[in-house]
Amino acid sequence: MTGDIDAAKPNYGPVLILLAGCFWGSMGIFVRRLGLYGFNSVQIVSIRLTLAAIVFCIMLLMKDPSGFRIALRDILLFLGLGVGSVLFFAVCYFTAITMMPLSTAAILLYTSPIWIMLMSVLFFHEKLNRKKLLALLLAFAGCVMVSGISGEGMTWTGFLIGLGSGIGYGLYSILGTVALRRYWPYTVTAYTFLFAACGSLLICRPADMISKFAAAGNMTMLIFLCVLTALVTAVVPFLAYTLGLRTVEASRAGILATIEPMVATVIGIAVFSEPLTVLSGLGIILILSAVILLNWKA
Repeated sequence: MTGDIDAAKPNYGPVLILLAGCFWGSMGIFVRRLGLYGFNSVQIVSIRLTLAAIVFCIMLLMKDPSGFRIALRDILLFLGLGVGSVLFFAVCYFTAITMMPLSTAAILLYTSPIWIMLMSVLFFHEKLNRKKLLALLLAFAGCVMVSGISGEGMTWTGFLIGLGSGIGYGLYSILGTVALRRYWPYTVTAYTFLFAACGSLLICRPADMISKFAAAGNMTMLIFLCVLTALVTAVVPFLAYTLGLRTVEASRAGILATIEPMVATVIGIAVFSEPLTVLSGLGIILILSAVILLNWKA
């Protein structure tokens, strides 16, 4: 099952990629709420990945149980998607946040479109044209402006870990494109999150995490929040992004997904009453310009 799309149908791929970016942009709301219960960043990652893996497996079971069949040789591919991409980028990003200002960590994360474009040229022989390069420049400049320019507290170790988050983030587009040539999108997401969840459970101190659940005053509300976090920040966006990759080049998808920090900034203003600076406003305009440029038909 490869999920090929009829050429006569409209291409909704870019819309799905943008939708994924919008949902990822809401992550700050849920991370802050779960943090109030005492969970550290790695434990929040583990909760998110584990519940998402359960949901994706249920979805695949309901749609087509035969989708669980994969070739033995492709286990390394899904290991790369789950552990090498999804888990690796999340751990690197949250580690970077503890080592440097959030704005600097965010900028290093959003070097991902650069890595995607380079890997796409290397592995998929995608052609670089002026429109892609200009969109990449606009998107990255917009991310820098939205995140804020700060180099305080930067160390070489933090810098490399921050770059690792961008590379891991970008690797999903590359490995996901390969996996979609062989498997259904629901198979890809189910196995990706199964491997990611198993990896996260090895590093999240499960006993400590269970004790925090037991100490919660309102267990029902906490479980509801955890499920909602998994659905909004993992299940919906990763499924949408994976479906979008069927018809959108990896390099283009990476640039479109940079709408995430713009959405995060808007949510920060609307939900947390964070101020909108002139620099952030210009960054939002640049990111939107990159999105419009990539979808502009001559």
